[in-house]
Amino acid sequence: MFKEVHGGKNIYGEIIGIIMGERTFPRIPGDMGNTTTFGFPVRLYVAKGIDVSTRMRLFSGSAEFIKSFIQAAKQLEEIGVKAITSNCGFIVQYQDIISNSVNISVFTSSLLQIPLVYKMLNKDQIIGILTADGSPKGLGKQHLKAAGAKDIPVMIRGMENAEGFKALNENKGTIYPEKIKKELVSTAKDLIKDYPKIGAIVLECANMPTYSKFIQEATKLPVFDFVTLTNWVYSAIVKNN
Repeated sequence: MFKEVHGGKNIYGEIIGIIMGERTFPRIPGDMGNTTTFGFPVRLYVAKGIDVSTRMRLFSGSAEFIKSFIQAAKQLEEIGVKAITSNCGFIVQYQDIISNSVNISVFTSSLLQIPLVYKMLNKDQIIGILTADGSPKGLGKQHLKAAGAKDIPVMIRGMENAEGFKALNENKGTIYPEKIKKELVSTAKDLIKDYPKIGAIVLECANMPTYSKFIQEATKLPVFDFVTLTNWVYSAIVKNN
């Protein structure tokens, strides 16, 4: 037992804070927006003005969201979380802005893992990225640069035309997990078939970790996502031994 414990907050034990957009589609286990995804307490914070109607402006890095992100980060820090992440890989463009607004660790995107993953690979291998949107207006050079990965060889494949996955992007009230699983597995396999030098896969989207296991089993490659990153950061903050 502790000899002395000091208070000052209303809530305790939530180590990781997650900045969420205003989306209402079902978030099943594995999704960053479902707290049962994690084996430790997390705090979700919905940032206002970040919804389906503003999606493409968010992807482009519009400055209109800066105030909402900073407010969310500061509120989470005040609540008492020890690190902050998000539920969209494209938020990597705001990484420096958000991290400089608080005094705790910030890791906005699963894409931040790319430099580390690349260091793990054979020098002739490359990284495959599955993203919610691989169109010309989607994941691109500016996002990789923000993640510290501008000079790392990657091949990107988007899910913007996949029927099941589009229900997530369009914030539908019903989703079809089995269909989404098949789409992601098929896309990953096709990507590797087209680019055999891929040695690992990084999933950009925070809705994809639900299906990481199936992608890994189908490709026999390491699969990194928002959850692997969040678990890694948590393990650095809370030591069990």
